[in-house]
Amino acid sequence: MRLELTAEDQAFREEMRTFFTTEVPQELRDAVIEGRELGRAEFVQSQQILNAAGLAVPHWPEEWGGRGWSELRRHIWLEELQRAGVPAPLAFNANMIGPVLAQFASQEMKERFLPTTANLDIWWSQGFSEPDAGSDLASLRTTAVRDGDGWVVNGQKTWTTLGQYGDWIFTLVRTDPQAKKQAGISMLLIDMTSPGLEVRPIELIDGGHEVNEVWFTDVRVPGENLVGELNQGWTMAKFLLGNERVGVAPVGTVKRVLARAKELAGPQLEDPLVRARVAELENELLALELTAIRVAAHSAGAEPHPASSVLKLKGTELQQAVSELVLDLAGPASLASGAPDGPDGSDLPAWARRSAPTYLNLRKASIYGGSNEIQRQIIARTILGL
Repeated sequence: MRLELTAEDQAFREEMRTFFTTEVPQELRDAVIEGRELGRAEFVQSQQILNAAGLAVPHWPEEWGGRGWSELRRHIWLEELQRAGVPAPLAFNANMIGPVLAQFASQEMKERFLPTTANLDIWWSQGFSEPDAGSDLASLRTTAVRDGDGWVVNGQKTWTTLGQYGDWIFTLVRTDPQAKKQAGISMLLIDMTSPGLEVRPIELIDGGHEVNEVWFTDVRVPGENLVGELNQGWTMAKFLLGNERVGVAPVGTVKRVLARAKELAGPQLEDPLVRARVAELENELLALELTAIRVAAHSAGAEPHPASSVLKLKGTELQQAVSELVLDLAGPASLASGAPDGPDGSDLPAWARRSAPTYLNLRKASIYGGSNEIQRQIIARTILGL
C-alpha cells in the first residue's frame, strides 16, 4: 500500500501552500486561526480571491470552473487551505447547490446561477431541515402548490446556517402530498427578498447567532425556479448530502489547532498526563490523515466513497476532542467567555476567553452533515455488510 506522495503531488502541495500563505491576507487568516467570528464580507473576500485563481470550486465540472483534479489533489488542496487558516469556500455554494445545479439543472439555469455561485456573488442558504424532519428529512411538510405558471410556498425551515446573510435559498418542498413521502418532493430556488419570507434568529449555547428559522407564508415562486424535474427532489437531496460529506474530515484544521494548543500549553506540557493526551491525539490524527489519503487515492467517479462516513465520524470526534483539550488548558480563564478585549475588558488571553464558546459550538460537528449515528448505520450497512 503506497501512502507517500509522488514528487509531482508533493510539488502540488508546495504550490498550494505558497498560494494560500501569500495571496490570502494575513489578517483574514489570523481571524480564522484565532477563532474569531467571520462576517459576510470576509467570506466573500476570501472566496473571490480563490475563485480568481481557479481554486474555489475545483471539484465542479471543468466547464463551470472545475480543475479536473484527482481526489488526492483535492484532498491536498483542502488540507493546505485549512492548515493556512484560509476560510473554506462557502459550503452551501461550493459543495451543495453548485454540484446539484451542474448535475440536474437546465442549461439556462446553469448559466444564470453557476458563475455567480462560484464567485459568491450570490450567498445561498440551505432550506432542508424542518421541525420533526431533520435526520428523517423525507417527513418534511413545507408545501408548494401550483398556481398558474408558478408556485405558492408555505411552511417552516429550521437550523438554516448563516441564513441572515442569504440572498437565495435552495429548498425542498412537498409538491405531491398523495405520493410516497420520498416521491412527492421537489427542489425550488427562492429569492430570500420575496414577500412572505421571514428569517428569524436562533441563539445558540455559545451565545452566537449562526442558525435561523426561515418561515414561508404564501411566498410566490416563478415556475422556472424548479430544479430538474417535478418530484425529483429526493434524488437531488441524496446527491447533495453525499457531496456534503466529501472532504468533511477537517484534517488540516485539527492539525493546525492541535499544534497551536501545544504552543499555548506552555509549562502545562511538563505534566505527563497532558503530554500523554497530546500524544494520543497526534497519533489518532496521523491515522485519520493516512486514512483520508488512502480513501482519496482509491476514489473514482462522481459518487462519494462509502468510507467518507468513516472520515466524517472520526474527523468530528477528533475536532471535538482537540477543542476540549484547549478548554482544559485554559482552565478557569475559560469562564471569562465573552469578555471584551481592550483596557476596559479582560486582560486574560483572547484564546482562553474563546475556548468555551468554541468547545460548545463544535458540539454540532457530530450532528450536521448526517449525524454520527447515521454514519455508523452507513458504515455497518455498506462497509461491514451487517
